[in-house]
Amino acid sequence: MSASVTALRRSIRISAALSPTIAARLALSAFFRPGPKMAVHERDSATDLAGHREFLRLRGHDVATYRWGAGERTVLLLHGWQGRASQLAPLVRELVASGYRVVSFDAPAHGASDGRRADITDWLDVTSRLSHRYGGFDAIVGHCFGGLAALAAARDDAEARSVAVIAAAASPAAFLHEFSAMFGLDDSTRTEFERLFYARLGETPATAIAHYDAVARPLPNTTELLVAHDREDRRMPDADALRLHEAHRGRSRLIRTTGLGHTRLISDDAVLDAVIAIVTGGVDAVDALDAEPAQIGSAR
Repeated sequence: MSASVTALRRSIRISAALSPTIAARLALSAFFRPGPKMAVHERDSATDLAGHREFLRLRGHDVATYRWGAGERTVLLLHGWQGRASQLAPLVRELVASGYRVVSFDAPAHGASDGRRADITDWLDVTSRLSHRYGGFDAIVGHCFGGLAALAAARDDAEARSVAVIAAAASPAAFLHEFSAMFGLDDSTRTEFERLFYARLGETPATAIAHYDAVARPLPNTTELLVAHDREDRRMPDADALRLHEAHRGRSRLIRTTGLGHTRLISDDAVLDAVIAIVTGGVDAVDALDAEPAQIGSAR
């Protein structure tokens, strides 16, 4: 646990002894602040520089958008919390080589974009604007928080033939649970924190399920799904991956790895092959991969 997390956890605990509401507001403020921006990794810098970069204005902030390739079919890539578009460079290279146009963006308060706070509505609003710009997406691929956004976008706005989620969650509840556990929120503080969270999004727990829960409200029947998750992911345990896979029985494929954790999945060869397969040929193409049965499963 970092020094900043330890200090904030102590502050929340002290505040909770005085008022759960004060502690919950402190926790909420921390939840929506991604913190220090991830730098472009040296191995991804060439791909980052090769992207055509533009900016769009969203709620008073400049959001960096990217485009690679000149294919007629378009794939959207969504980075996760505390990530950036360049983090998905291995996928960019593979998809461009397969003939696709690839688009992505740095969410507010991430990468080359402005701002200090962000929430899922930022991911969805930028996705909607890019969808209109490019006439929709053939596929959407998301990592972590970007995976949650990919599922929501594919249901409500940006229809896609396939969706791939990597180290993702099925609903915001998973992120709230992990955050509450990390900061040791007591029951009263956690309850108020969750109430404030949904109010911030203009939701209630019931409407949030309708808008964001991909298990309670699965993808359209015409959309196929790939779920990739590591059994030892400490940032986002894989329980939601299993639930997502089961909720899309017959049109979902699941890859479970061991020892890759939360971020190395993005550049793992088996995961990359499976993502390219579902984008180019759907679940049948994933089934055709030369993979161990324990790694790739089908819910039929």
